[in-house]
Amino acid sequence: MTAPITPDVITIPRKQDLDAKPNLIGLSRDALKAAFAEIGTPEKQLKMRVNQVWGWIYQKGVTSFDDMTNLSKDFRTNLAENFQITRPEIVTRQISNDGTRKYLLRVAGGHEVEVVYIPETNRGTLCISSQIGCTLTCPFCHTGTQKLVRNLTAGEIVSQILVARDDLEEWGKPAGDKRLISNIVLMGMGEPLYNTDNVRDAMLIAMDNEGISLSRRRITLSTSGVVPEIIRAGAEIGCMLAISFHATTDDVRDKLVPINRKHKIAELLQACRDYPRLSNSERITFEYVMLDGVNDSDADARRLVKLISGIPAKINLIPFNPWPGSPYKRSNWDRIEAFADIVNEAGYASPIRTPRGEDIMAACGQLKSATERQRKSAKKIAQETGT
Repeated sequence: MTAPITPDVITIPRKQDLDAKPNLIGLSRDALKAAFAEIGTPEKQLKMRVNQVWGWIYQKGVTSFDDMTNLSKDFRTNLAENFQITRPEIVTRQISNDGTRKYLLRVAGGHEVEVVYIPETNRGTLCISSQIGCTLTCPFCHTGTQKLVRNLTAGEIVSQILVARDDLEEWGKPAGDKRLISNIVLMGMGEPLYNTDNVRDAMLIAMDNEGISLSRRRITLSTSGVVPEIIRAGAEIGCMLAISFHATTDDVRDKLVPINRKHKIAELLQACRDYPRLSNSERITFEYVMLDGVNDSDADARRLVKLISGIPAKINLIPFNPWPGSPYKRSNWDRIEAFADIVNEAGYASPIRTPRGEDIMAACGQLKSATERQRKSAKKIAQETGT
């Protein structure tokens, strides 16, 4: 019997802090235009310069103004003197036995977030974060045990895609080549709809046809139920919607997803029914973590299909991914399959998600930054970094 393969862990030393020049990553086209005007770019050149720089950053993935070879030397010098194009720093990269990659990234202020890349046969999904920490305190989620430090900026959100593309060497592939990152899910650290503006701005960059060029239907935003922001996200982002549902009664959901105490199931489901472009081709995904003896009964399955009746939807059943100190256990496989059978018979697709990256704590609900694991508080990080 061969010994199990130890997951590949690569640690990259911390770089010296950069000077505080504005970072062009994450700025909209209008913001770039204003920034270039501010440094003296002639009005008649602004649109062209914005398009050129945009393409270099998001199509070619360059990290130096010197590499923007279709710009004049003087303009490149002007850009370098006034701006930067800097990604978050990779602190560690772990590669699971199943090919899943987990990145620990250091962003401004010395804070850290986690990003996960999941390769599959017909697609590659990048799970990105929207906040440092989380305020929702869902007791089955490891990330929820980390206090919120702050929202990520639009640049820090979209940069997670750039960092992963760097690592996967996906820049400069010939047209028609299979994309390694074909799907984005906002299912990492944080609640995206508590940071709607920055999430929107980042995803509009990801969807730009002259940039990263991901279809809005290949981007899924997962929310625990910030009802007032759901319709706004549909209108302003237009991506696919996933709901971290996890319970079929308000009593149970109040415990598992505490935001339910503010926005009850009936209110949440009405927002789902009102979501823009909802149809059989653009269904809402209801995520349902399977917790032994808590929410996995036949009665729960029947209530679930009754609750979502009339909503074009699919139900992702998620075997609970344990973490040290977790108060819950994973439902056994027979129970999960019995639950799925009831949902399927009611006419809803209910795939059972295969846990990925468990050996590197990269599976759903397991993300939690190393900073927190080392018990560094946000206050201590700020004292150390002067932010």
